[in-house]
Amino acid sequence: MKKLSSLTTLLAACLFAAACSPAVQADPVQPTLAAPAPMAPDFTGIDNWVNSPPLSLRDLRGKVVLVEFWTYSCINCVRVMPHVKQWHAKYRDQGLVVIGVHTPEYGYEKKLGNVRAAVQRFGITYPVAQDNGYETWNAYGNRYWPAMYLIDQQGRIVYRHFGEGQYQETEARIRSLLGTGKTAR
Repeated sequence: MKKLSSLTTLLAACLFAAACSPAVQADPVQPTLAAPAPMAPDFTGIDNWVNSPPLSLRDLRGKVVLVEFWTYSCINCVRVMPHVKQWHAKYRDQGLVVIGVHTPEYGYEKKLGNVRAAVQRFGITYPVAQDNGYETWNAYGNRYWPAMYLIDQQGRIVYRHFGEGQYQETEARIRSLLGTGKTAR
């Protein structure tokens, strides 16, 4: 029984490390004529919205949308947050819409009061969708915290990044889609 408990603990630690890992890299979507970038799934099963009334990607067509999956207890999410907040502040008037999808890892992260307190504590002013049932998470086929999906004006996922890092590349993609700077590779 002790071996089973040790094995279970080890397995849980590995899963946690993989789910909230800074080493996971970007997965740029390279559309071609034969295989265009996939359409982004809409927000589904959202329990609550913070800082916004309910939103849909259909209503955001014509805008560049950055969807970030996060949870407030994940240190990697906290480390990415200043960059996401900066992009929101810098590019919102140029057509970027940032939407945080808070998908809880632990039970206490499902409480709306805790999510609102975290949003306030971190100074997040962009919309946050509370995805307690993992419905939007699953619609995207997401597996990591944090994860960013960049959606073009036609509603297609054109860039993905998992974990920390590659902030300059992500910002270059945002700028390229907005038409405000050098085109991203």
